[in-house]
Amino acid sequence: MATTRTATTQWKGALLDGSGTVSLDTSGVGTFDVSWPSRAEAANGKTSPEELIAAAHSSCFSMALSHGLAGAGTPPESLTTSADVTFQPGEGITGIVLTVRGHVPGLTAEQFQEAAENAKANCPVSKALAGTTISLKAELL
Repeated sequence: MATTRTATTQWKGALLDGSGTVSLDTSGVGTFDVSWPSRAEAANGKTSPEELIAAAHSSCFSMALSHGLAGAGTPPESLTTSADVTFQPGEGITGIVLTVRGHVPGLTAEQFQEAAENAKANCPVSKALAGTTISLKAELL
């Protein structure tokens, strides 16, 4: 069964001096301020499309990796994943680095790396971002 998730942005003004809010409508967990300076310079308490992509990618990757590990008979005790999305004004998103640290009993570092590479290639967000270079750093604890 397919699901659809919705977020809505309200924007006022021009790009450089305008600002807006993005609301996570489906979950209702919050509304967040956005602006060009928070995207291209310092966050200053506001979010950006890239930070929202990073949140989506790190959570999707973690779910995919957890599923793959469990399916192979080695469910993780814990996974901690960060996604660093780099935005270059005038160019756009220039890359994403996924960093995962996992505690997975019964797995070698090589097996963990292989499972992480598979999750990176197959998580739905990675597939949606296929036009972007995605790098991976995996560490078994």
